[in-house]
Amino acid sequence: MNPDAFDELDRQLVQALQLDGRAPFSRIADVLGVSDQTVARRYTRLRTAGAIRVLGLTDPAALGEVVWLLRVQCTPDAAMSVAEALARRPDTSWVSLMSGGTEISGITRAASGEDSDALLLRKLPGTPRVVGVTAHCVLHEYFGGPQGLVSKSGMLTPRQIERLVVPVVNRPPDGRARLDDGDRQLLAVLARDGRAGLAELAAATGWSQSTVRRRMAELRADGTLYFDVDYHYRMFGHGSTAVLWLSVLPAHLAAAGQAVAEHPEAAFVCATTGPHNLLAVVVCRDVRHLYEYLTTRVAALPGVRGMETSPTIRRVKGAGPLPLSPRGAARRAP
Repeated sequence: MNPDAFDELDRQLVQALQLDGRAPFSRIADVLGVSDQTVARRYTRLRTAGAIRVLGLTDPAALGEVVWLLRVQCTPDAAMSVAEALARRPDTSWVSLMSGGTEISGITRAASGEDSDALLLRKLPGTPRVVGVTAHCVLHEYFGGPQGLVSKSGMLTPRQIERLVVPVVNRPPDGRARLDDGDRQLLAVLARDGRAGLAELAAATGWSQSTVRRRMAELRADGTLYFDVDYHYRMFGHGSTAVLWLSVLPAHLAAAGQAVAEHPEAAFVCATTGPHNLLAVVVCRDVRHLYEYLTTRVAALPGVRGMETSPTIRRVKGAGPLPLSPRGAARRAP
């Protein structure tokens, strides 16, 4: 994808949608200083070209879910097929083929220890030509979720951001949301298309459009639901993505995690279990920029004892469900 095919207004639109994925085009147009028709036309072009997808996602902490980072080692001839099989599962996200072509990284969420065991301890190790599996529990997230890398792009001014951001104002006292079947149907549709119309959402839930509107507002206000934009990094001139596994002295872990979270290159940062207790997904212009980043800002982090760098070869799945196949039905997950 040629980054020259996109201009500043396209990139401003992406950041606006990151802040409020369901903002009316009229409000985005007012903030950006263009017409409603221009915003609608730009969004349609980007979405049709597959350059962006607006996704309605859930915060795992709000649902009491456990997040695991997976590293799956395969024989070279099997890595792509195993990665695609993982990507088809509804409980996985950010599935990628890493450098060397024999390792797959990904994220899975589980509501309980039993669910985790089913995927991590039984299914993956028993898959033919999988030679190793490691799983690391996410203990704390420093950057990610509704923030998104595009929030660091500087495409919008602080005043424009203030006019679009939707604050979380009403978290449940125990921090955990209660969902019924209608909520789950609503969230399933939004996970595929965050800008799905009220009529479609009402049909999926059996609710009235006013009930859909009210319940969606409640789920956003308590932090259960947020909107993310899955976009091609080359829109912003980025061409090199890597996962950094860092070993940090416990006394310095929080400071190092917070410092990495502020780096413009950092798309996701968390503390994990295992010998590498700090993970960062970083996005750079090219390999030279990655080298400069590693030897300057990462080198200056406090308490770092070691680091492993894994460049991404191919992203198989992003934050949301896989898009539907040309025939209109997703491939069945194993």
